Amino acid sequence: MTGGPIKVLIVDDSAVVRKLLADALRSDPDIHVVGGAADPFVARDLILQHNPDVVTLDVEMPRMDGLSFLAKLMKHNPIPVVVVSSLTPDDSELALRALQLGAVEVVPKPGSVYSTPDVPRRLVRAIRAAAVAQLRQGPVTAEPLPASLIRSLRTTNKVLALGASTGGTKAIEAVLAQMPPTAPATVIVQHMPMGFMAAFARRLDQISPMQVREAVDGDDLAPGLALVAPAKQHLLVHRSGARYYVRLKDGPPVHYQKPSVDVLFQSVALNVGPNAIGVLMTGMGADGAKGMLAMRQAGAHTIAESEKSCVVFGMPKEAIALDAAVEVQPLSAIPHAILTALGKQPTPAR
Repeated sequence: MTGGPIKVLIVDDSAVVRKLLADALRSDPDIHVVGGAADPFVARDLILQHNPDVVTLDVEMPRMDGLSFLAKLMKHNPIPVVVVSSLTPDDSELALRALQLGAVEVVPKPGSVYSTPDVPRRLVRAIRAAAVAQLRQGPVTAEPLPASLIRSLRTTNKVLALGASTGGTKAIEAVLAQMPPTAPATVIVQHMPMGFMAAFARRLDQISPMQVREAVDGDDLAPGLALVAPAKQHLLVHRSGARYYVRLKDGPPVHYQKPSVDVLFQSVALNVGPNAIGVLMTGMGADGAKGMLAMRQAGAHTIAESEKSCVVFGMPKEAIALDAAVEVQPLSAIPHAILTALGKQPTPAR
């Protein structure tokens, strides 16, 4: 985007919702709402007229649904898109599909029965992240994993911790799709609002050779299992003898986030130490940077996603600045880097 305020076009068939969104965004002096459209056909004309930096998009609209419009937009005139969706199960699945099609962020629709007081703040943060996003073109092509590397895996005592925010749904998908069913026990924090995590976990379970589900307090960690932190709860890894398990807890947000990558990484540093691998991927802000440093200081192998592939080079950049990353890799190389690191991890004496 150019200098000056972030120009935003709001696309939603509800006049009430358009006003709620506009009012929330106008509270930020760095955001300028250039217009509102009740359907994609009006939106198309307004995009040509105003050249917005970011578009907010409902997924269910008359004349043309939001997903069809998004697909056309990404093909012919790529613009960062923030999906604003209700939190019904059907809408959550559609919003997740929108992220796969190229939307940058998803936020809950204000004014619905599922709405929360932090929706305006989430919306502003999403717009700011989208305005600096690097839009990816097409799926990520991962480096092939040698069969010998997969056969040699020893993952019984290992834990893989993944953290991401803006753009992270596709990044995490790209990593888990390449993990073999014998991959180490995996814990994941992805910044998403309540109502979308269950759909995200189901999507990961479909595309990954691993079993993936939302974490439940007290779940044991085991090779071949990936646990996704639920929204509004911090996820921590604990240890009892040779057993690793997770705890979910309340508490204040960290870096405005709950779950927080820092909280997860700090717990992994404390309780897993050199048997852990930490990966910090695309996202705005600094969540996870200090936690990754703690992991590295505890002997873990740490990997930050490079600017080349990040949608938003925020969280990994902060980690790199702290010298928290043992290596910096583009997304396509991260699965190979994880499996290679597994062969190098020392196992401390008990």
